[in-house]
Amino acid sequence: MSGGQQQMLAIGRALMSRPRLVLFDEISLGLAPIMMDRLYEALAELRAAGLTMVIVEQDVERALDLADEVHVMEHGRFALSGTAKTIRDDPMLRHLYIGTGT
Repeated sequence: MSGGQQQMLAIGRALMSRPRLVLFDEISLGLAPIMMDRLYEALAELRAAGLTMVIVEQDVERALDLADEVHVMEHGRFALSGTAKTIRDDPMLRHLYIGTGT
């Protein structure tokens, strides 16, 4: 199995027991772009169904699409906390943490 296939299998196994909370660490690691699209569509559906997720992800744009709240860590400490909308709408924060804006 490829790394991406192993990642998808691990996600499926985690969801089989219908948990109320799932922790994801670098969920898109090793996935082809088309699989990332499918994965995030599925996560959006799970979110809409009431699943709580804690996601550690370097793909900030995708994570912001799913997030209600965002916590950015730098050097082991919280550097920023707020709503996804706050971060997405603030040009300086976009520049600092996403790489666009200003």
